[in-house]
Amino acid sequence: MEDRTDWDRLAREGDFEGEDEDDFEVDWSTARLVIPEPKKAVSIRIDPDVLDFFKAQGKGYQTRMNAVLRAYMEAKKAG
Repeated sequence: MEDRTDWDRLAREGDFEGEDEDDFEVDWSTARLVIPEPKKAVSIRIDPDVLDFFKAQGKGYQTRMNAVLRAYMEAKKAG
């Protein structure tokens, strides 16, 4: 993946001068811990070029493949 960050521009702009994080209060009394369900390990046959495409995107390719499958699933459910 190509880095397209304009580091020189960011250095010229200096520090962030927007709202401080401390300018608002958060009520944590209603917070709840959410533990995600564990993923299932499966064996699946994928065309070599498809697998190579996702692997070429770098670390986390299985997570990206899952995201693509999830988007397809949700589109089919909605349609």
